[in-house]
Amino acid sequence: MSNPEELHTIAREIFEEALRACDIAQAFDRHLHFEGRTLVRHPSPRLPAITQPLEGYKEFFAIAFGKAALSMLDALLERLPDKKHLEGVCSAPVIPKKRNRHIRYYAGGHPLPNEDSLAAARAALALLKHAKKDTFIFFLISGGGSAMLELPREKKISLDDTIAFHETLVASGATITEVNTVRKYFSAVKGGRLALAAPQATKLSLLLADVPLKDLAAVASSPTLPDYSSLAECAEILDRFHLLEKFPTAVRGYFEQLYRAQGEAPGSQTDQQKAAMAFQHAQFDTLLSNHDFVNAARDHAQALGYKVVIDNTCDDWDYAEAARYLLARFHELRREHPKLCLLSSGEVTVKLGDHPGCGGRNQQFALKAALDLARYEGEPLAVLSAGSDGMDGNSPAAGAVADTTTAARARSYQFDPEVTLARFDACTLFTSLGDSIVTGPTGNNLRDLRILISG
Repeated sequence: MSNPEELHTIAREIFEEALRACDIAQAFDRHLHFEGRTLVRHPSPRLPAITQPLEGYKEFFAIAFGKAALSMLDALLERLPDKKHLEGVCSAPVIPKKRNRHIRYYAGGHPLPNEDSLAAARAALALLKHAKKDTFIFFLISGGGSAMLELPREKKISLDDTIAFHETLVASGATITEVNTVRKYFSAVKGGRLALAAPQATKLSLLLADVPLKDLAAVASSPTLPDYSSLAECAEILDRFHLLEKFPTAVRGYFEQLYRAQGEAPGSQTDQQKAAMAFQHAQFDTLLSNHDFVNAARDHAQALGYKVVIDNTCDDWDYAEAARYLLARFHELRREHPKLCLLSSGEVTVKLGDHPGCGGRNQQFALKAALDLARYEGEPLAVLSAGSDGMDGNSPAAGAVADTTTAARARSYQFDPEVTLARFDACTLFTSLGDSIVTGPTGNNLRDLRILISG
C-alpha cells in the first residue's frame, strides 16, 4: 500500500511521461517528411497519404501561432529543404532568443490577447495578401491561438475592448466550442478567414488539437478550415449566457449590427468562388491530440501495474460536476480493482466570481476532489489535474495533486478549503502545501489530464 507522498510521485510521473511521449518533433516525423523537394504526408486512419512535389513553388510561407507555435515552427524549419524563399509570422507565448531571420516573431497574449496578438494578425494578413498560385503555405496551429492571433473585423473596436470581449467569454462558463463559435464572428482571422486571405495558394494546416477530434474546426477558432457554424448559433450562445449586455459598447454594437444584417443576401458569386478556391487548395493534418496524451498516460500507468480505465465523459462539464462524477466512478471501480488508475482527458469549465484569486480549472478541480478524499483518511488515494501546456488559468502552475490529507494539511496552514474554493484561489493553497505542479510552458497544448489513483 502506497503512502500519500508515493502516490504524488507516481501521479506526477504518469503526467510527465505522457508529456514526454507527445514530443512535437517526433510527431512531425510520424506524419510527414521531405524526400528532396517532395513533401510526403504519411497515411493515417483519418487521412490518405499525399505526395506533394514542391519544385513548382517559388515561395513558402509559414504562419505559426498558439502555445506550441515555437515547437512546431522549429520542427518544420529543421526539415524544410528550401529556406531561401521562406517568409513567415510566429505568434508564441515568448519571443525566442534564437530566431530565424525569415520569420517575424511576436509574443502573443494568453488567455487574453495583447498588442502583439493584433500586430501578428496584421502581419499574417499582409503576408498572405501577396500569396500567388506558386506559393505554398504552412499553417502551424495550436491551442491558445485564438488569443495569440486576433484582430477585430470592426476596425473601430479597440485593443481594450477586444481584451474585455475575450475576458467575458472565458469567464462565461461556456464550453470551448461555444466560445470559439462566438469568436469566429468577431475576428478577421478566424472562421476560415486566414485561408480566404490567400485563395490561390496551396495550403497545409498542421494542427495540435486542444479540442475533441470531432470539433477540429474549433482549434484556434478555425482560422484555416471552413466554418460550418451559423450566426443563429452564435446568437443563441450570446443569449443563453447573457453576454451582449456584458460586452463593451463597441463590441455589443458590432454584434447587433450583424443581427440586423442577418436577413441580407449572401456574398456575391465572386466571393463564393474565392471561398471555394481557397479551400480547394487546402489540406490539413492533426499532428497530436489529447487522445495521444491520454493514451500515453495509459501506457505508462499500465507499465506500473495499474488497472487503467479512461473516462472522458465529463469533457466540458463544470469542474464541480465533473469532480463529483469522476470521484463516484473512481470509488466504484476501486472496489473491484484496488490498484486503479482512472484517467480523464479534456477540459472542465469554471465560471469565475467577481474577484477571483490565483488559480485555474485544474487546481479548482483538484481542491474540489480534496474535499471528497478527506472522507477516506488513511486510504491510498490521490487525484492529479494538470494542463499539458504547463499553464492553469492566471497561475504559474500547470495544476495540482491532492490526497486524503490535503484538506487537513491546508487547515493546519490556516486555510479554509471551502472558502478558498469559493474564492477561486486554489493556487495559493496548493503552493503553500508544496502540491502545485509547476512545469513552466511546455511548448505543447493537448488539453488537460486528470489522474485518479489508488493502491
